[in-house]
Amino acid sequence: MDNIAGSKSSLTWAVHISVAFLVLLWLTPTLGLFVSSFRTVDQIQASGWWKAPFATEQNLTLRTASPDTAVRQGDLFIIEGNVFDEDARGEIASWGISSRDINAFQPGETADLRREGRVTLQANGDYRLENDGPFEGSRGVRLFATAEVPPELTLENYETVLSSGRGNDNMAKAFFNTLTVTIPATIIPIVVAAFAAFALAWMDFPGRAILIACVVGLLVVPLQLALIPLLKLHLGIGIGKGYLGVWLAHTGFGLPLAIYLLRNYMVGLPRDIIENARVDGATDFQIFTKIILPLSFPALASFAIFQFLWTWNDLLVAKVFLIDSTGQTTVMTNQIVELLGTRGGNWEILATAAFVSIAVPLLVFFAMQKYLVRGLLAGSVK
Repeated sequence: MDNIAGSKSSLTWAVHISVAFLVLLWLTPTLGLFVSSFRTVDQIQASGWWKAPFATEQNLTLRTASPDTAVRQGDLFIIEGNVFDEDARGEIASWGISSRDINAFQPGETADLRREGRVTLQANGDYRLENDGPFEGSRGVRLFATAEVPPELTLENYETVLSSGRGNDNMAKAFFNTLTVTIPATIIPIVVAAFAAFALAWMDFPGRAILIACVVGLLVVPLQLALIPLLKLHLGIGIGKGYLGVWLAHTGFGLPLAIYLLRNYMVGLPRDIIENARVDGATDFQIFTKIILPLSFPALASFAIFQFLWTWNDLLVAKVFLIDSTGQTTVMTNQIVELLGTRGGNWEILATAAFVSIAVPLLVFFAMQKYLVRGLLAGSVK
């Protein structure tokens, strides 16, 4: 009785656990990237992203105020203040005057700086620097401390990546370049594939079966196999490296799957509707635009999601057909690769750039995921 229609399968719990595991597996790194994009480099190096809401112990390099702020009190020259910024207070556990021994002193103890006097540092960051003579130099004394720093979230990483960064740091130009590549490279193959799929599904002409077999065969052709011949063709006909070349390349690589997916969907549409339209005098173009396209919207949306995500995340085709020496057409994937070389230690910049890169695909996926499921399942339960 467990497997009859209308009753739940005994493996329902296994399905639910598997789905929950896959969701957690996908969501965890995305959430980590999102949280890291708002953290400072010190916090990222001190603790994992899951500890972002809690205070972290960090090794800090601090500096007192400059010598020109000294005040004379009797025979002594005094500099007082707090080593922390007003917005980033912490609790000092130990401190030192040399990077080789940053835990030499406890809060409240006094260290002898020889020619620069004596310094006393409290747990809350208050310090008192005193000397028997005038302080020399233009910069304050450098101190090292181990401190508990409260959690801090900042938008400076996004400001650097999207607006104020220079050269490879600025992702704004790459963001619009990626949109310039992705939108036409998604629309063009959909339009071409829709016409081709309708012809292969509902129009009788010699060689139709052979064309369908060729489309299926093209699905298994490796992309890497066609890169160099296609690039030579582009250079031969004068397209060269540019937006037109990368649009045509993405169109060519995406058409086999698009035609196969749309043809299988269109061939499953009710035949009576199309035959009645022909009896009423409708042309093939009218049937295509007024009947087939509206009924095929789930399949069109499904392929649009695939093509958009694939083109947005593409690096190989962009490197072959688009990159120029000036960098004016650099897309986000290539920009992130360059960031790894120039800012490999700045994890806050890399995390922010990576999240900016995946933000648009996430929005597209969540906005159209219901059409993706309907398009993929279309025809499977006939």
